[in-house]
Amino acid sequence: MKCRRCRDMGKTKKAVIFLPHHNLSLCRDCFILWYEKQIGRTIKKMRMFTRKDKIMVAVSGGKDSLALWFALERLGYATDGMYINLGIEERNYSRISYEKAKKLSERIKRPLHVVDIKDIFEGKGISELNKLTRQPPCSICGLIKRYYTNKVALDKGYDCVATGHNLDDEVATLLLNTLSWDVDSLSRQAPVLPEKQGFARRVKPLVGMTEKENLLYCLLMEIDYAKEECPLSTGVSTIFYKQVFNKIEQKSPGTKLRFYFNFQKNIYPLLSPIKIPHLSPCSLCGQPTTTSDKICALCRFKEKVKNLTKN
Repeated sequence: MKCRRCRDMGKTKKAVIFLPHHNLSLCRDCFILWYEKQIGRTIKKMRMFTRKDKIMVAVSGGKDSLALWFALERLGYATDGMYINLGIEERNYSRISYEKAKKLSERIKRPLHVVDIKDIFEGKGISELNKLTRQPPCSICGLIKRYYTNKVALDKGYDCVATGHNLDDEVATLLLNTLSWDVDSLSRQAPVLPEKQGFARRVKPLVGMTEKENLLYCLLMEIDYAKEECPLSTGVSTIFYKQVFNKIEQKSPGTKLRFYFNFQKNIYPLLSPIKIPHLSPCSLCGQPTTTSDKICALCRFKEKVKNLTKN
């Protein structure tokens, strides 16, 4: 199989990938150029940020977020990294993930801000918090990540937070929310969530890129990433929905792109104005909250952990 772009320019080069949803075969150099251009176009089309903005990339040590950070640097954006050490000791997951994030930070010579939840919860990581509170680990993880990515971004003066959510992540979540008609979640599923009082702007520059494309970019650019999935994510529903969508995509290439972007074009504009919750500063930490007692979800969770630890 030959690279189609090279062929169009009168050259002959062997392709390293075929993208059925784009009907496109690309060699190494053309894929890298195409991949970075796709991200750049997404950023500009959706008005995520400009080269004047100061961007914080939330990195996990996995292929998607590290590919994003590296690509944004090559595209000329001012980016720093932010890593949350979740204290997951199973299979040395957190240690390995941190090492990969730190390695890329040193390679591109950009700062990496680190938040260690064991410093916040008196030596407890996600596994210990799960056993203590009996809340699902993914629920605890999501709460902590949302809170601290926002807090660090605001405290350090960043214009926005960029996350590594890819097309596979988005269509799986969209399918899950659609099947349950979770209107609140659907109304928040946008590639750009604008800044508002107490919240930094959040953007997803990889919404048009698949996991496979992010993986290949890491391999071709020699980005060392954590290869294992989180050991606490077993049985998570979105994994099942990804598998379902992959089967659909095999039969009908391009379904993922159509499903996601047609939702953004045709349905999301109808949902987004439905609810605009009133925000107040948390009486304990100052971060925004919608609760009537003015105590945010994280402070409430901290209090729960404190009480359970005492007992």
